[in-house]
Amino acid sequence: MQFPEKIWHNGAIKPWAEATTHVMAHAIHYGSSVFEGLRAYDTPRGTAIFRLRDHTRRLFGSAKIYDIAIPYTPDEIDQACRDIVRANGLRSAYLRPVAFRGVGSVGIAAETPIDVAIAALDFGRYLGAEALEQGIDACVSSWQRVAPNTVPAGAKAGGNYLSGQLVTREARRHGYGEGIALAAGGLLSEGAGENLFLVFDGALHTTPASASILTGITRDSIIRLARDAGIEVVERDIPREYLYLCDELFMCGTAAEITPLRSVDGKPVGDGRPGPVTRRMQQLFFGLFDGSTPDTRGWLDYV
Repeated sequence: MQFPEKIWHNGAIKPWAEATTHVMAHAIHYGSSVFEGLRAYDTPRGTAIFRLRDHTRRLFGSAKIYDIAIPYTPDEIDQACRDIVRANGLRSAYLRPVAFRGVGSVGIAAETPIDVAIAALDFGRYLGAEALEQGIDACVSSWQRVAPNTVPAGAKAGGNYLSGQLVTREARRHGYGEGIALAAGGLLSEGAGENLFLVFDGALHTTPASASILTGITRDSIIRLARDAGIEVVERDIPREYLYLCDELFMCGTAAEITPLRSVDGKPVGDGRPGPVTRRMQQLFFGLFDGSTPDTRGWLDYV
């Protein structure tokens, strides 16, 4: 991967190689970090970060759950995101703000300094350049998501992604592009790092917050865009076998954007090609960045 020249770290923009932390940092040992993933797009009006304020709000919400006191205001984090995109001269980028417990005591509940960094990277299609057009093959993982009373799935915390690592690495060992996890009760949850939408008779169906999902900002964007376009959206519990019975199926997230699934567990989804509702949602979503979908909600934050 080609890393940029500069990174924002603890209040200052510095050379990439100087943004270091100690090997005894609390986050390395206990997963005590919260983070966000954002994209900046090259639009006709210039570079714009998608739903910057909403991502920052979620970052601070995740930090609140884990008692991580971020030593900056949301406005300062927003401005730092804009600054680091400009500093690296990027027209489009993937941004990764992260706040984590630094060096202190080695105790699980130790009070430590909180470090904050924001990277802006030149980052392509997460699941491959051809995935958005052709779709990918997925499988249901043998690993389940955490139960609701164990680890809060609604926080975007570093430790939560140990689950996602198991799911996606298992899938790729078996030749699939991505894995899908079930919730603790055996119903559908989400992908390794993506939310899911199934299409039945032209309507979008997606799993609820109670299915141990991270309620993604891209997911929320799709729900709003679909309803604006007159497409019905249903949030409900979904059994595993509906993955095989739906007309269309796609994953969504900041990294994955809107990626169609052409098969699950070797069974074709619909006719094995991305369907019309999926294509329509891609058109509406990416239209925000080429100007063909009006940004009526102020989701584009221009750098």
